[in-house]
Amino acid sequence: MNAREARRRRATDELIDHVAVEEFNAHHGGHSLHPVAIVVAAYKEAENIEAVVQSMPDEINGERVSVIIVVDGEDDGTSIIARAAGALAVIAPVNRGQGAALRLGYRIAREYGARYIVTADADGQTDTADLAIALAPVMHGEKDFVNGSRRLGMTHGDDTVRNTGVVIFATILSALTGTKVTDTANPVRAFSADLTASITLEEPQYQASELLISSLAQGVRYGEVPITMLNRAGGKSKKGGNLAYGYRYGKVLLRTYWRERPTRRALGRSRRSR
Repeated sequence: MNAREARRRRATDELIDHVAVEEFNAHHGGHSLHPVAIVVAAYKEAENIEAVVQSMPDEINGERVSVIIVVDGEDDGTSIIARAAGALAVIAPVNRGQGAALRLGYRIAREYGARYIVTADADGQTDTADLAIALAPVMHGEKDFVNGSRRLGMTHGDDTVRNTGVVIFATILSALTGTKVTDTANPVRAFSADLTASITLEEPQYQASELLISSLAQGVRYGEVPITMLNRAGGKSKKGGNLAYGYRYGKVLLRTYWRERPTRRALGRSRRSR
């Protein structure tokens, strides 16, 4: 992508986000969020979203929770169901991808008063008890970014190719960044809301590695906790086949690493000069 195309995409994204925020304000009336925001990206998840919202805790580690469902292109009633179940829904008028949806959710969380963000899946694969486990080190000031790890915990998924890919991408990312990572694409991630304003997030899809690499390049205190990955409650994955998914995910991982290399080198020089 050349510079002109990048500028055009950023302008389009800003317009889409503006429409989504305006609709959010109109429906939720300038809602002020609780300290903890659970951000969930959803695309065609009408079958699962009610159960997902109802499973979310009212409090995490003693702090009240707001559940934000970011609907990535409204076309099946997901937002209506989510709002009826008690969540706040942000509706992007155009389907762009999970990365763009989560980026919009981070913006809403940050600008409407949440101090902490923890993410979960919209398809029922997240054990909501794990959210408090992931967020605790961040809330206690011990870590800046905590990633869930199915390899430290367990997974009910029996897709051998997908499970092997988790190991391969974790090995690659660990080698590139010098940080031990065991699960680069886990849906459970916890960090301060302010962190999302200090890192570059551009990828419309396959965003987990971008978020992780960009955060590591900034020198965050990183940690992992064991979590349980459940099977999808219903419907089919929107990520595509294993080979296509792996290829696209790998491209994002390498592209982000290359983009963030100058930041990481500058941080290393700064530390050595102290």
